[in-house]
Amino acid sequence: MGFQTEFNSVCKFKSEQELFELLEYGRGKMVKQGFRVFPTGQKVIAYTPDNVAVAIVKIVASIAEINFQNQEVTEVEMQLIRKLNEEESRIQTALADEMFFGEQAEG
Repeated sequence: MGFQTEFNSVCKFKSEQELFELLEYGRGKMVKQGFRVFPTGQKVIAYTPDNVAVAIVKIVASIAEINFQNQEVTEVEMQLIRKLNEEESRIQTALADEMFFGEQAEG
C-alpha cells in the first residue's frame, strides 16, 4: 500500500465514457486503480485513452479509498475549463508523447 504521485500537468482518461461526460456536461470524474495523489485546485491537460490532448480541466477533488471490493482506488472529480483547439491539441499531444507516453519515458 502506498501513494503513487501523478505528474501535475497530465490527467489521462482510461474510460471513453468518463471523458465523454466531462466534455458533454462540463463536470466529471474518473476512477484510477491504486492510491494516487492529484493536485486539487490545479489546472491540467486532459488526455484521451489514446494519448491525445483534448481539454484543460481543473481538479476539484481527489479521494483515495479502499472500495467495497477491497481495492485501492482514487476518484478524481474535475471541471472542464475549455476544450483545446486543433493546433493546441496537436502541440500538446506531441509534447506529451515525447515527455510522458513515448519511448523517452523509460528513463
